[in-house]
Amino acid sequence: MNPSNWRTYLVTQASLSGDRSTPEIVREAIDGGVDAVQLREKDSSARLRYELGHELRELTAEAGVDLIVNDRVDIARAIDADGVHVGQSDLPISAARDLLGSDATVGCSTSTVAEARQAEAEGADYLGVGAVYGTSSKEIVDERDGIGPERIAKIADAVSIPIVGIGGITADNAGPVVAAGAAGVAVISEITAAADPRIATETLATAVETPKAVDTGTPSE
Repeated sequence: MNPSNWRTYLVTQASLSGDRSTPEIVREAIDGGVDAVQLREKDSSARLRYELGHELRELTAEAGVDLIVNDRVDIARAIDADGVHVGQSDLPISAARDLLGSDATVGCSTSTVAEARQAEAEGADYLGVGAVYGTSSKEIVDERDGIGPERIAKIADAVSIPIVGIGGITADNAGPVVAAGAAGVAVISEITAAADPRIATETLATAVETPKAVDTGTPSE
C-alpha cells in the first residue's frame, strides 16, 4: 500500500447515501476506480462499525483497494484493515502503529504547517489536510475551515510524505488541490450523495489526473 498512489479516497457516511447502504456506495465507487476507502460512520456504534468493516474489508480486498478506519485502532485491527486515520485529539501516531504493526498505514489529519511537520516527525505515512474548501460533515474551528489550495502548497513544501486534500472537494475544484501538491483528494458527499456513485468517482478521478495549476500566493500558517 502506497498513499502516494491514492488519487481518489472515499470517506463513508451513511447519512448522505439516501436509501442506499454503505456497501452499495463502496461497491459503486470501486467500480468507478476509487483508490482508497475510509470507514468513518462516527454516528454508528462500535459494533455496527465492526460489522460494516468486515463487509467493506471483503469488498476492498477483492478489488485490491486499500481500507482505512477512522480513529478506531481496535476496529482496524479486528477487521484486518490496511491502516487507521487519526486526528489531532486521537491516539498518538506511534501508539496506533505499535498496536497495528509496522506494515500498517497510519494517516493523520492536519490543517497547519506545524501540525504537518509534527505528524511527519511522529511517523505518519500520509496527511489528510483540510478542510480545503470548507466542510459541513463535522464541526471545526474557523481557522481550520476553508484553508484553500494555498495551504496545501505550503504544507506540501514542508513535508516529504503524501498529502490528501479533504473538505468541500468536488470534481470541479479538485484540480487546484492536486496542482498545489496533494497526491489526491478525499471526499464524502461528492461520491456518497451522487445519483450515480460510479460515474461520480470516474469524473473525480479524471479531474485529479488532469489538474489545473493554481496561484498559491502567500498562505498563512
